Amino acid sequence: MAHSSTTAIDGFDRKILNIVQVSNRATSDYIADQVGLSPAAVQRRLKRLREQKIIQADVSVVDPRALGYAMTFVVQVTLERERVDLMHNFKKEMKANHSVQQCYYVTGSSDFILIVTAADMAGYDTFTREAFFDNANIKSFQTNVVMDPVKVGLSVPIDEHTE
Repeated sequence: MAHSSTTAIDGFDRKILNIVQVSNRATSDYIADQVGLSPAAVQRRLKRLREQKIIQADVSVVDPRALGYAMTFVVQVTLERERVDLMHNFKKEMKANHSVQQCYYVTGSSDFILIVTAADMAGYDTFTREAFFDNANIKSFQTNVVMDPVKVGLSVPIDEHTE
């Protein structure tokens, strides 16, 4: 998401963002101690960062294995035709599909890269039948099975010293 040039992020904001990316449950008092502001100033800054959509969501990260989703797949999808309406429909379908954790429209040899979770291969097979084989606009897809999720995260690197 693009932000207007009037969106000013200063060093305090950067420090606050680094803390809440690690734990969004950090209290204003704790953050204030770490960055050298008052708790009220921290709360005002967090409110502004949320209003400006710099902080897009406050979520809890759930271990998929704890809920029976032991497998992760990286899937490259190529569409048959790149018409805008068909592209829009595919994006909408992927956003609505609970097995799709991430979906990227990309350049290169494929059109989309998906991160998909499933309990097992049978669950992934069901996903592919519903999402790909029943869709006439899917030209092909290639699946990579994740053997070891070495690093998984959405943290953005933030240099606290850049203005």
